[in-house]
Parts: sequence; C-alpha cells; structure tokens
Amino acid sequence: MGEVLTAAGRLLAMSWRQSPAKTLVAAVLMVAGGVTMPLVGLALRGLFDAVFAGETGAAVTAAPAVAALLIGSLTFSHFAHIAYFELSELNLLRYDEELITLANGSPQPVAHEVAENADRLTMLDQEVQQTRAALQALLTAAGLGVGMLVTGVLLAQAHPLLLLLPLVAVPPLLAGRRAERVVDRARDATAERTRLALNLFRLATGAGPAKELRVFGLGDELRARHAALWQDATGTLWRARRRAAALHTLGQLVFAAGYVAAVLLIVREAIAGRGTVGDVVLVIVLAAQVNGQVAAAVGLLPDLQRLTGVERRLRELREAVAAPAGGPDGGSGGGSGGGTDAPPVLAPPERLTGGITLRDVWLTYPGTDAPVLREVNLHLPAGATVAVVGENGAGKSSLIKLLCGFYRPSRGSVLVDGLDLARIRPEQWWARLATGFQDFVRYEFTAGRTVGLGDPPRMESTAAIEAALDRAHAADVVERLPHGLATPLGKSYADGAELSGGQWQKLALGRAFMRERPLLLVLDEPTSALDAMAEHRLFERYAEQASRLAAENGAITVLVSHRFSTVRMADLIVVVARGRIAEAGDHESLIRAGGLYAELYGLQARAYR
Repeated sequence: MGEVLTAAGRLLAMSWRQSPAKTLVAAVLMVAGGVTMPLVGLALRGLFDAVFAGETGAAVTAAPAVAALLIGSLTFSHFAHIAYFELSELNLLRYDEELITLANGSPQPVAHEVAENADRLTMLDQEVQQTRAALQALLTAAGLGVGMLVTGVLLAQAHPLLLLLPLVAVPPLLAGRRAERVVDRARDATAERTRLALNLFRLATGAGPAKELRVFGLGDELRARHAALWQDATGTLWRARRRAAALHTLGQLVFAAGYVAAVLLIVREAIAGRGTVGDVVLVIVLAAQVNGQVAAAVGLLPDLQRLTGVERRLRELREAVAAPAGGPDGGSGGGSGGGTDAPPVLAPPERLTGGITLRDVWLTYPGTDAPVLREVNLHLPAGATVAVVGENGAGKSSLIKLLCGFYRPSRGSVLVDGLDLARIRPEQWWARLATGFQDFVRYEFTAGRTVGLGDPPRMESTAAIEAALDRAHAADVVERLPHGLATPLGKSYADGAELSGGQWQKLALGRAFMRERPLLLVLDEPTSALDAMAEHRLFERYAEQASRLAAENGAITVLVSHRFSTVRMADLIVVVARGRIAEAGDHESLIRAGGLYAELYGLQARAYR
C-alpha cells in the first residue's frame, strides 16, 4: 500500500506541475460526485418517510433533491473528465520524455545493451501508454474514499452495527491487491518473451527484412516462433489471471454475506418498530452503494497497481542508468590513469599534442563476466591516421566504444593528452567527435537536415552541409534527388524519396564530416554498403581530410575496415584478435613481421586476384 500511495503522490505532483487549476477542478468535481450518491440515499429516506407520514410538503421538497443529487452524481464526473483528460495526456508526454532521456541520456548504452534493462524498457513502453487511466483512477479513488466515509456515517445513524459493513469491504480489497500482485509478477516473468515476440513481429512486418524472408522462405518459421513465444507468455498470464479471478470472487463472496446480513438486520428493526420504511430504503440503497464502491475500488486497483509498476520500473531503470558502468559488477573500475571514481569535470583539450593512450585497459560489459578487451596497451599519436582491423568479434567495436567514451574501462585508463577520459565531461568529449558508424541511422527528414544533424548549431547552413557532402564524396546523392537538399527522405513522407543502402550510408558519412575541427574522427566500417573501388576512392579522400585535421588541431582519424587493401595508407595499423592488440605498426613493418596482419592481408589479396 505504501508503494501505491507513493506512486499516487508522484502522479498528483506531476499533474499539479502541469496545471494546478485543472488538477484542483478535477479533484473537487470527482469528490463531489463521490459524495452525491450517499446523499441520494438520505434524500430517498426523507422522501419515503414523508410519503408514508402523509407530509406532502416534505415529499415535494425531497423529490427535487433526489433528482438534483442524481443529476449531480452523473454529471460531476463528466465535467471532471474535461480537466483530467488533458492532464493525463500531458503526463503521458512527460513519461515519454523521461523514457527517451533514460534510453539515451547516459554515457553508457546500458539501457539497451543490458538484457534486464531492455526488458524494463519494453514493459514501460507498453505500460506507460496505459497511464492515461491512472489519473482518472486516482481521482475516482479519492471520490470513492470520501463517499465511503459519508456512507459509513449514514449507516451508523441507521444502526451502530452497520458500521461493520464497510469493514466487510476489506477482504475484497485485499484479495484484489493480492490478485494484481499475481498478475504483475506474471508480467515480469513474461517480459523477455514479450520483448522477443515483439521483435519478431517487427522483423516479420518491416520493409528491410522482407526480401530475405521471401527468398529464404522464413515467413512460416517466424510465424511459428512468434506464435510459440506469445502462447508461452499468454499461457503464463492466463494462469495468473485465472488465479486473480478466483481471489476476486472469494473477496466478493465475503462482502455479499455481509450485505445480506445488513439488509436483514434493518428489516428486523423496522418490523420491531425501531426503524422506519425510510431507514430500510436508506440501508438498501447504501448497502448497494457500498457494494458498488467496493467493486469500483477493486476495479481501480489494476490501474493503481500498474502505476506502481511503472514507477517501480522507472526507479530501477533510473538507478541502472545512473550507476557507473564498466566492470562485471557495473562499477567504473580503477586503473593506473587514476581518478576514474571522481566525477567528470574536465574539458577536453582544444588540440591534441600527445595523442590518446590506452593503458592496461580491460573491458567487461555490465551484466556479463567475460571481458571483451584485455591488457590493451596502445598509443594513438596526435595527427595520426589509425586503421583498426581484425576478424568479426575480435573486439574492434568495443575498442571504438571506449575511445568514444560510451564505456569506461573495467580496469586501466584511457588518456587524452594525459587527461583521463573518465574525468572529461562526456557531452564535451562527444562535441569534439565526428563519427560514422556501420549501423548508421536512416533519419527520415529532408536530405539537408539528415546531413546537418552531424553539427546541430550549423544544421540549417546550406554551405556547411554542401561542404560536408563534398568532403564525404557524397554530393552525387543529393544531385539525383528531385528537390536537392529539400527532398524528404523515407516512407514517413507520402512523397519521400527512398534511397539505396549505399546512398543512405553516403549521407551518414556526410553527417560525420559536418564538424570541421573534431579531435577524433571515427569511421567504423563507413563504406560497408559500397564496392571495393568506391571504398578505395573514399579512403583516399578520407586520408586527405585526416591530413587537414592533423595539421589544424592534431586530430586523430580512426578507420575500421575489413578490407585490408584500403587501410595500407594508414600511419598506424592496429590488429585486434580475441580482445587483445595482436600487432600494431605501419603496413610495411607488419608485412615484414609476417604475423596475423600479413596472413590476413595475403588471404584477402589472393581473393581479389
């Protein structure tokens, strides 16, 4: 119950911040609606007593009062709806904003890459949409509470023993609360299966996978897997709901027994001359109302319990995102760089003079035990063009994540001109990066904005966008569009232009080149959608850009590629194997060494002959 009250208090506080006037109006109207129904019973008692006593004047006065109270009970909640509906929409927007912040506001992508956090996001994405009803449920509960208090006072006036009738409502409430806990635990237990089923649905209905699904005949396979996951999840939920229904029924049976006893008691009192017909009518009406109030309260429990679940999962996600990540236990790690436990307060240097050094770096992702990088000792000189190569799963992307500051080392340190990267404010470090990733985003905006997002302060500058496209050797993509930079892209627009994978990637590269003076330019498989000749020409262009950046501010350019023939121009080639730095040097020295690089280079060279 404490969690429910805490969640309710937060929801009311959120609503009050949105609009104090609307919150107050909605609360007053809902409480008024809760009070009018018990007063209807009181007015009916007066009406029946007046009729049986032959008091015409009193009956004429009581009849309009009954009608007015009935109209009030029906209309108060309607007018309250006008106020709390808008508040509910604003609250939903506030929840959505927090989810966006939690998903993307942490330096470490733990909200996506840790399974239990991904499950929380999936559940919150579904349950937050249902919080529209939470404010209504909360205000209705307030009205019910006041109404039940008034009902209890009126019952006590009819007979002191009838004060026990509201107590008979406790078992249904407790049973309802227990039932909702059963269902909520079932939701938690099925969260992973639900997430997987939703992923399969998106896979089976998305435009991207459609070609493979047809060619490989995967439709039946995906349907079968989707059905199996849903049947498993819904089976668990169905069993939980059956158990919850049994608990609800048991609680209602207890109340039904108390209701019958209350009516029989007051009828006996009237027969004995210790009560009036009006008292019998009052108790019948109030007892029926208590039943309705209890049923309504039990019906509100799912919404209030769901609100509690949303608050709990939000709290857990906040804690997970706020916790430092890096070690197997989620800790930030220590290391010889020092200061990794101190808050990030430093600014990055204006230009690089020494470079970036990784000193005895280990990386273990949160929630896992096996390190993906170990004993990494590496120096990237200022102004250098660095190529990172290695087989799939070797640890190249993990190395890039460390350089970008997405994760802290579990052990060791990353130094930028001697400054521990863990001490540099992440936002300021990211502002000095320029990145093009293999899993680039297809922003369905206009072509100009899709590129301009790489440097938000200059997002509207046509000159800056055209210069970035030229540096990325991607101007030809825009030249083919019907409205140039103003052309909307993607299926989000009815007249949006659809691009090939290579064209989307070229625009992503243009976005990577929007920033003119980054300290670190990272191109992670930047040409995976292009052919070998196009990639080679682009890498020559990148080498020119790298030389310009090196001369201006000592920037380091890091290229990740599987094509060894295009990285031989790099000043430093780093070979990653099984989470370690296997070799490092220029092309000629690595070939002479006859190690892993020479072997892989030879294999790939023979494949192109």
